[in-house]
Amino acid sequence: MSDLEQFRTQTRAWLEENCPQAMRTPMNRETDACWGGRNWVFQNDDQKLWLERMAAKGWTAPSWPKQYGGAGLSRAEDKVLQQEMKSIGARPALLSFGIWMLGPALLKFGSEEQKMRYLPEICRGEIRWCQGYSEPNAGSDLAALATKCEDISDSGGDHFLVNGSKVWTSYADQADWIFCLVRTDNTGKKHHGISFVLFDMESEGVTTKPIKLISGRSPFCETFFEDVKVPKENLVGERDKGWNIAKYLLTHEREMIGDSGNLKPLAQMVAEMGVTPDAALQAKITEVSIDEWAFAQTMSRMLAEAKAGASLGAKSSFLKYYGTELNKRRYEVMMDAAGYDGLEWESDRSNDGQLARLWLRTKGNSIEGGTSEVQLNIIAKHILELPNTA
Repeated sequence: MSDLEQFRTQTRAWLEENCPQAMRTPMNRETDACWGGRNWVFQNDDQKLWLERMAAKGWTAPSWPKQYGGAGLSRAEDKVLQQEMKSIGARPALLSFGIWMLGPALLKFGSEEQKMRYLPEICRGEIRWCQGYSEPNAGSDLAALATKCEDISDSGGDHFLVNGSKVWTSYADQADWIFCLVRTDNTGKKHHGISFVLFDMESEGVTTKPIKLISGRSPFCETFFEDVKVPKENLVGERDKGWNIAKYLLTHEREMIGDSGNLKPLAQMVAEMGVTPDAALQAKITEVSIDEWAFAQTMSRMLAEAKAGASLGAKSSFLKYYGTELNKRRYEVMMDAAGYDGLEWESDRSNDGQLARLWLRTKGNSIEGGTSEVQLNIIAKHILELPNTA
């Protein structure tokens, strides 16, 4: 038996013994997914137990080094773990912007003290993060951000003072901490003078205001900063050079938004709706299913290249663009399959209009993390190397 086969056997046995049966059922509502954090209320004892067991194993962030709370798994072992979890229908023990976005940035740019302080907490689900990037006048043009961060050392302080606002801050009203882009120098080009800082959302001067979407629900908020004190030790990387960190983090965000690898096959989803497709609907299902398979293979190849040391770079824009557009098509087909029933908004039968709300929510997929138009511009310039005719 090879080492990987042995790992698969051990993983399968561990999951079978340790994953509660309640954590092997589909997630039908938002609270079915565990986001952790100091204010998180567990849905039940099994959700708490599943997080504790997976975190103790290092499997909430399996590829991270062990000293930071991960398991140090190889790419192949990580893939086996995901396959075995999927085979028993195991839910993710933890959903986390800390794992998907901040963690990789800290692993690359953070100091050893920052890694030891934040990464183990992220893996254990003890701290929930939100992302302070977009601003009212700096959405697609992120580098135009204006949130001001002043060094008040001259007045005897050992901290920065942050003033400004962010918008479309996902789960800002529920997060414990924020990783935030701020302007520390306004004298040069807009991409310079940006810094990357971390601070507690309970800091004096931080307020949030939820934004409701057309789905009737929303994770998004407006976030306001008024004389927020940020300890200088919370600066990640070099001052005024946060744009490099911002770009690196965006590759992981776009990869995360575009990833549809853990979704059930579309044909299975339609079958679970109790629908027998006619020829026209079957053709749509087949077309999207083929595209999903091809996209999954492409994503797997690109991520393998990244794990091997190649820079994902602008390729993350391709993953984000195609993945989100594909997800929109997926839900269009599901709405076709549901017919008039798919438009139900408030009923027990429709789980409070879940399908309709998810369908409407997908419209935002091609906006968040950089619009589809922005991704196409990046692809044209940096992958296809088309001439700039502007």
